[in-house]
Amino acid sequence: MERLPDEDKEWGLEHDPFSDPEEKRVLFAALDSFRQYRKTAHYNVTHRRRQNFYALPTSQRQMLSAPPFNLLSNLERVDDAIDANSDIASAMLISGLRSFDLKDREYEGVATPSDMDKARSTIRQFYRDWSAEGDAERRACYDPVLRDLESVFVGIRDKSNVRVLVPGAGLGRLVFEVCRRGYVVEGNEISYHQLIASNWVLNHTIKGQAFDLYPFALDFSNVISREHQLQKVKIPDLHPASALEGVVGQPTVNGADRMSMTAADFIVHYGEERHRDTFDAVVTVFFIDTAPNIIRYIETIRNCLKDGGVWINLGPLLWHFADRGPAIKDEHSITTPKERSGIEAPGSFELTNEEVLMLVEKMGFDIQSHKIRRDGSGYIQNPESMLQNAYKNSHWVAKKRP
Repeated sequence: MERLPDEDKEWGLEHDPFSDPEEKRVLFAALDSFRQYRKTAHYNVTHRRRQNFYALPTSQRQMLSAPPFNLLSNLERVDDAIDANSDIASAMLISGLRSFDLKDREYEGVATPSDMDKARSTIRQFYRDWSAEGDAERRACYDPVLRDLESVFVGIRDKSNVRVLVPGAGLGRLVFEVCRRGYVVEGNEISYHQLIASNWVLNHTIKGQAFDLYPFALDFSNVISREHQLQKVKIPDLHPASALEGVVGQPTVNGADRMSMTAADFIVHYGEERHRDTFDAVVTVFFIDTAPNIIRYIETIRNCLKDGGVWINLGPLLWHFADRGPAIKDEHSITTPKERSGIEAPGSFELTNEEVLMLVEKMGFDIQSHKIRRDGSGYIQNPESMLQNAYKNSHWVAKKRP
């Protein structure tokens, strides 16, 4: 996919992020978190462990620093892994600064501990979306919905006549895979961490397997072997631009023109009248449980789907806002609940899977198929960890009623 010189074109930014002080702060915090990754990871992961190690009695230090434990040597190996991950963070920072034409250092020092956590999880997510070793997780979550698309639109020879929306696009792998199969696809993402990362891997990497990633190097619990903790993978597993040159079905529109990304609140952006009846399909993977109010998600999807369009969903119900309390206005509040919109609007609730399906039907969809996938899928899961988490995902296809 060719790099586009205008960042607004790359991401579909329809506004200036520097015109809103809060959005500017969020953007700067994301950039700064990638800048600080190396320093904070070394301090929080290895420096503190060395301090705790040297607080041990001398006899214990001597035993643990010698074979077969070699704890100090292993911490040096973790430092090397952090440096390799930091090369990815630095590459994303450079591409982000160039995309926004930022030449000064105004963004420095803005990131909070929460922003740093997002930077670490974003870098780790490359394992799932852009490494060969993460293929098993992708197959479990992406292949079923890609097969659904093929089944629904099997009679359409030129898939570039089909428009697909992928909300919560993350690092862009599902968007890429939909495009790779010939469709016109638009991803949507609200997180600047994810947007900077997806923009870098899709538009600015020059070859496959160019970077070393140590996805589990910062994990010290439930480790069977140091070799598992210090597993190295190569990213990206393929070069996106080269892979799009031979897409399935030989569509009449080239890959660079069939794939786009919008940086916006999903509810606000796609709930607008200008997006009514725009897409033939909406694909949501590990997305609907990010809604504090899923009714608004359903309304938005119904708005932007054409009559007879399909909504394909796969994922768990780990409601992200389950612990959110009611909005409280006081004299120090910058905004009131009435002023907030989109995902920030007040109010939240959690439904069971059965209730979600009933709500989808009540709000104008017919459920065409549904199953709970018993095979289970991890999410950035170290397959060699002593602790294994797996989701039994709800997988369904719904058609919009006229």
